[in-house]
Amino acid sequence: MPSSPETDPSPSDRASIPVNVRRAGALVALEGTVAIVIAVVLVIRAIAGQDQHVTSGYGTAAWFVIMGGAVFAGGFALVRGRRWGRAIAVIAQILLIPFGYSLAFDSHRMWAGIPLLIFVVLTLGLLFSPSSLRWLSAGYAPDAGPDPDADDGEDEANGGGDPQRPE
Repeated sequence: MPSSPETDPSPSDRASIPVNVRRAGALVALEGTVAIVIAVVLVIRAIAGQDQHVTSGYGTAAWFVIMGGAVFAGGFALVRGRRWGRAIAVIAQILLIPFGYSLAFDSHRMWAGIPLLIFVVLTLGLLFSPSSLRWLSAGYAPDAGPDPDADDGEDEANGGGDPQRPE
């Protein structure tokens, strides 16, 4: 029986996690790690006395830690086979597209923007590959079996009831 999105997959379910999902998770975790490294660099620069009158190195570093930590968590979740990490991963990639475009063309730093765009498209391709989509939808498939915790009241609403239980 497939695990629900909220629980940790069992070892047998982990074996069924597609390679594309694990690869995408690793790439997204790498993005989160890069953001955290940038935060460390910003704090070191602020401590060293870098000019802070235009932007706050500490505030920007805090933003990078929060966002980078969330992206890292989403990537790590995908590597471990937890479906909730995919939402964070997709949103991060979509937000990086205009950033990469602006970096490449508006800032004339094609050496950085083009590789970033390629990285983002590759990650999105892995996240939306057929095997990844099958894995994602497997926990929500109609034939996945009934959820023992779900109580939708369908039997009482249709005038039915439990035939084994006397009324």
